[in-house]
Amino acid sequence: MLPIHMKDLPKSARVVIVGGGIVGCSVAYHLARQGWSDVVLLERNTLTSGTTWHAAGLVGQLRSTYNLTQLAKYSADLFQTLAADTGQETGFKQNGSLSIATNEARMEELRRGASMARTCGLEVDEISVAEAVRRWPMMSPEGLVGAVFLPRDGQTNPVDTTLALAKGARAGGVRIFEKTAVTDIVVKAGRVAGVVTARGEIEAEYVVNCGGMWGWELGRKAGVNVPLHAAEHFYLVTEAIPGLPRDLPVLRSTDICTYFKEDAGKLLIGFFEPEGKPWGMGGIPDSEGYIQLQEDWDHVLPYLELATQRVPALRDTGIKLFFNGPESFTPDNRYILGEAPEVRNFFVAAGFNSVGIQSSGGAGKVIAEWIVRGHAPMDLWDVDPRRFLPFQGTPRFLHDRTSEALGLLYEMHWPFRQYESARGIRRSPLHGHLAGRNACFGEVAGWERANWYAPKGVKPAYEYSYGRQNWFGYSAAEHKATREGVTLFDQSSFGKFLLQGRDAERVLNRICANDVAVPPGRIVYTQWLNERGGIEADLTVTRLDADAYLIVSAAATQARDLHWLQQHIPEDARAVATDVTSSYAVLGIMGPGSRALLSRLTEADLSNSGFPFGTSRDIEMGYARLRASRITYVGELGWELYIPTEFAAGVYEAIASAGDETGLVHAGYHAMNSLRMEKGYRHWGHDIADEDTPLQAGLSFAVAFNKAADFIGREALLRQKAEGLTRRLVMFALEDPEPLVYHNEPIWRDGKLVGRVTSGAYGHTLGRSLCMGYVKSDTVLTNEVLLSGSYEIEVASKRYAARASLRPFYDPTSARIKESA
Repeated sequence: MLPIHMKDLPKSARVVIVGGGIVGCSVAYHLARQGWSDVVLLERNTLTSGTTWHAAGLVGQLRSTYNLTQLAKYSADLFQTLAADTGQETGFKQNGSLSIATNEARMEELRRGASMARTCGLEVDEISVAEAVRRWPMMSPEGLVGAVFLPRDGQTNPVDTTLALAKGARAGGVRIFEKTAVTDIVVKAGRVAGVVTARGEIEAEYVVNCGGMWGWELGRKAGVNVPLHAAEHFYLVTEAIPGLPRDLPVLRSTDICTYFKEDAGKLLIGFFEPEGKPWGMGGIPDSEGYIQLQEDWDHVLPYLELATQRVPALRDTGIKLFFNGPESFTPDNRYILGEAPEVRNFFVAAGFNSVGIQSSGGAGKVIAEWIVRGHAPMDLWDVDPRRFLPFQGTPRFLHDRTSEALGLLYEMHWPFRQYESARGIRRSPLHGHLAGRNACFGEVAGWERANWYAPKGVKPAYEYSYGRQNWFGYSAAEHKATREGVTLFDQSSFGKFLLQGRDAERVLNRICANDVAVPPGRIVYTQWLNERGGIEADLTVTRLDADAYLIVSAAATQARDLHWLQQHIPEDARAVATDVTSSYAVLGIMGPGSRALLSRLTEADLSNSGFPFGTSRDIEMGYARLRASRITYVGELGWELYIPTEFAAGVYEAIASAGDETGLVHAGYHAMNSLRMEKGYRHWGHDIADEDTPLQAGLSFAVAFNKAADFIGREALLRQKAEGLTRRLVMFALEDPEPLVYHNEPIWRDGKLVGRVTSGAYGHTLGRSLCMGYVKSDTVLTNEVLLSGSYEIEVASKRYAARASLRPFYDPTSARIKESA
């Protein structure tokens, strides 16, 4: 019988998977479990020969976000039963993992991680130094302040686990062909149509890019942006160590950038050093696979020396293997998982940032379910390909960011930490002016945005901590000025789209939950929903004319929201969507003094009767004609000014000059966040996403159930409304003014874990931390039931009493916004 790779390729398959590493085999395995047998997996060399074969095989479950943790948790559950299900041993064992801290800041990070682990259903324990040494007796306790232990973490043999997944896939009818490189992707009319190999072409309804390091190049063949870059990853394997316990937990000493794993009586010691070494800048070699790079002792010796201090026995133990192998990293250290926005039915599962083994089970499962169901089975925004823009796939950007990204795996995960590499890419036309005002810039989607302003003589730079960082007081002053005076926010990074054409209203009223059949000059706050009623986008729609609308969304979701809009314009509709993000700068002039300031600069009637809340119109200011929209994300009287880019500097200078005489304060995005939290404004991607409905999120006021036009998700919301809600978003104010809440903290009600915080910030007006989060129940949650319980928010493994509310803690009737005289 001929080996499978020598047999003729089929002419067609429903799904073609490109890449035979653990992720590709997991996708194949899970498609087979869904009952799809018309599946072909193509591997350019042999299974596991890319990155999988040299992976360390760690199976940790706690990741940086709730949803990624759920995927890793599923992987561990799958690996428990995979050998029994397939008859192929995997080497999986659950010895647990032990993370140690050498300072209080790292210990707080571990405690906060432990709190998040509880919300994810993981077993987790904070343990003493003595207990840590008992579990890892070769470790020196010197300098340790504490540790966290996850008993169900473990390790597996990557090759054997991949072969088990492949065996399970074959048993379900999947055909696997090795020695079959894909040389091109066939795309027709914006939809994937197949793949080309040296052995022939295969027509396909779906193609899944599991190409690992080759994923970037494979994506380009289809016209798809897959931002990933290879980097060198180093680990050492010692000689056999007599008496080394075989049940040692995986030890992570992130303060010295090192992990330790028992490996057949030896120790494997791996490093995630602060400055990584990008590799493959000229393209990944078209080799036979099993790539092994040159040793670099100078690079790892500083970390090896620190490792020997933590594990003194290493000083008397020989090194059997120095391994250097390439792994792929993405610009934000989160992998890429989902359907590509550029090509229908072309899926990506790549860029796993050294967590591919532990993520493979969950990644394969959700890709398979997405293909079968036609939509993502859970909120996957963390890893959505649509979070990236084209510039993030350019070789230079990827090279420069990758040198930082690798080390960030083990660096401190500070709140508000900003990337230091590949910066200054997208700048507002006002960037230089704001820099002159001592702005400290953060980065979102490549945009340089003023997060806070330092006083004269103070360097505008972050000093990170889990407590009140150096900018806390400065941002509090910006917050106060917005509540009491007038502030200027540069909001130019907003995503902005024009929808124009005879059918624009019809198209938008189908997509929007709210009614956009309004007169020109009106602003409508709305959500875009999926068929399950989940929120795909949260934005404003301004009617400009009978056949034109301006849609404004967040910087981070620019590509995602434009994709959703374009995909939901019917082929026969006379409507065209255009991205005009770069065409307009946006200035937010906010606060009770905003009307007085702007009235000095324009003849337009800005009175409450002449320019009501929710109104948008063209006005003249300085030498420019611009669009002024009376809307707010900070909970005060204010206007957003949409200014053609070339006029932005002049308008800014006029406002700043008048403002310098009237007490105008420049404010940044940290203040905007604390202001919106006091007002209970939701943030898409944190407080609301595609698994949350407007009813659950307290946004039913933005749903026009009775409008003439039907809208996507309406039937799902009506069913949910009739059945009652068992999950609802609640706002909380901590009674203790000291703790700081960020996100993913557990919510306790009457001593029972009922949810997790989705976002948090310090409410400077109220003098305490505020947060939001979903409370879940087995029964219908009425207002009375929700508010009758005794709530606590867990911060760094300690619980704090909290007051719950379904209304904003600040100005619950919105009188300051709508009724300002």
